[in-house]
Amino acid sequence: MNSFRQALRLISPRLPFTYGRCRRYSAKTGAVERAITSFRSVSGDEGVSVGSAVREQHGRDESVHRCLPPDVVVFPRSVDEVSALAKICHHHQLPIIPFGTGTGLEGGVGALQGGVCFSLRKMDQVLDLHQEDFDVTVEPGVTRKGLNSYLRDTGLWFPVDPGADASLCGMAATSASGTNAVRYGTMRENVLNLEVVLADGAVLHTAGRGRRPRKTAAGYNLTNLFVGSEGTLGIITKATLRLYGIPESMVSAVCSFPSVQSAVDSTVQILQAGVPIARIEFLDDVMINACNLFNNLSYAVTPTLFLEFHGSSKSMEEQVSITEEITRDNGGSDFAWAEDEETRSRLWKARHDAWYAALALRPGCKAYSTDVCVPISRLPQIIVETKEDLISNNLTGPIAGHVGDGNFHCLMVLDPNDPDEVQRVHSFTERLARRALAMDGTCTGEHGVGQGKRALLREEVGPLAIEVMQGLKASLDPKNLMNPGKVL
Repeated sequence: MNSFRQALRLISPRLPFTYGRCRRYSAKTGAVERAITSFRSVSGDEGVSVGSAVREQHGRDESVHRCLPPDVVVFPRSVDEVSALAKICHHHQLPIIPFGTGTGLEGGVGALQGGVCFSLRKMDQVLDLHQEDFDVTVEPGVTRKGLNSYLRDTGLWFPVDPGADASLCGMAATSASGTNAVRYGTMRENVLNLEVVLADGAVLHTAGRGRRPRKTAAGYNLTNLFVGSEGTLGIITKATLRLYGIPESMVSAVCSFPSVQSAVDSTVQILQAGVPIARIEFLDDVMINACNLFNNLSYAVTPTLFLEFHGSSKSMEEQVSITEEITRDNGGSDFAWAEDEETRSRLWKARHDAWYAALALRPGCKAYSTDVCVPISRLPQIIVETKEDLISNNLTGPIAGHVGDGNFHCLMVLDPNDPDEVQRVHSFTERLARRALAMDGTCTGEHGVGQGKRALLREEVGPLAIEVMQGLKASLDPKNLMNPGKVL
């Protein structure tokens, strides 16, 4: 470990958010120019871009982190091209930043040291579908919605739903989850195998080439090493995923409550009762009001749960009966039902539009989403304390969360030109993260570490775990070329 302490030093932690206009962080100019000629020999002129608009597009995601464009963007069409391009970068010691759809929330695509962005959108094929085995292999340009559209007539679907139409390999890279995770798990539970191009261009199959067993006890779990690695260990070029049968019936409901405590208590009790609920989402009064205004809805402006049940008609009757009894005992309203697909889609679109609904509360402002997650028994306490913290500090932070997992978000809406408000939001996010850590939780349930949570990661896992992670990074990427400045 001493050699890793000496060889690898953590970059000084940044604030969780840094505002500013798009800036250029250039790698060695001569090395970039020499590499571009080689890139064009691999991907053609149309597969290489140094245009400022293209570079800026690939230097930002949906987060508040400032745009940090790469020096060049390449558009590989196959794993062979990715490997060849990576070898060129390795030879010239140019940083490599993988890019899927740019829907991340932690600045994971910013080129902190310049370098080369690998935009993977041209690799957009569904390669191998095994309906009888409930699995599929996809390239990194395939998105969640694109896969489910492809599966439409098979009776199968991929349920992990972070809201955005993210690329599936990008979802694996960030260990994404979302509204269905309480029933179907996160990406970590739903990836069977990965094809990864390492920093030197070598191609790794984490579970063995072409292998797709439902479970394995063979060796180290390399697949889950790369799930959540945020592009810092390699470029994911294929993912083999679990699929599920589309449920016989689906029905959604909305239930309002007199207080945050009663809504969150209901969530905990529903899970403790063993109800296999598919989705259970919490929105506080500020968030439900924003959703009403943004989506032209008329739900009661009180703490609210959005729920969804999957299964046979008979099993859903039992699920609904138990859930209604629990919510009534906690002062909940009668359920407002959404049974047909159009009504259900409208309801969940309102939930997925929460980010834009929150921004609409203060036009011209920016937003930053917190992402803590705690054991579900601690959920009532942390949400109540967080709500009090927001009110006492006069902050706009509507709360929405995947409370079935203990994960919730404060969508902090703030004026980036008001230094006092920026500092108050920063202090709040630090308090919230440490409140979650004090309750045996995590600073990030699904968004990842990215640029802004590296110091919190050290607090969460401890210095020895960080040294082990640094050792793994040094082994796979000794030149520190893969997405440098993120996670560690």
